[in-house]
Amino acid sequence: MNRHQQEAKKYLSQAFGLNQRIESKLGQIEDLHDLATKATVTYSDMPKSPNRDGSKMEDAIIKIIDLENEINQDMMKLVELKKDIIRRIKAVESAELQTILELRYLSYMRWEEIAIELGYGIDNVFRLHRNALDEITIPETIQ
Repeated sequence: MNRHQQEAKKYLSQAFGLNQRIESKLGQIEDLHDLATKATVTYSDMPKSPNRDGSKMEDAIIKIIDLENEINQDMMKLVELKKDIIRRIKAVESAELQTILELRYLSYMRWEEIAIELGYGIDNVFRLHRNALDEITIPETIQ
């Protein structure tokens, strides 16, 4: 794989990485929701501080809000990145090459799945992928 192909692949792969980070943060929010709503009963003669349980829940809620804000920012970045990737893929002349790029970098399919989907051998998919990467224009900020 030549330098241009590597840089094109790196650029196109950004959407997958950002999508993975969003999924990770969504999982963290789910864990924090579980933590915030978890209630345990303790029987004791001693009076409890009214702020003790509230601060745990308050901390969890603040973390949830912060993560939700991060996710919203990441989602806006992902949408903009995907729009740019789609524009660059659509600039590739061959519909066949566009399809391979879309399946790999927008649908996040594995190579084997792409080969099956298109009815091609895996080596043919790799060759077509290299050809497609040659036609991708890379933003100057990446180069």
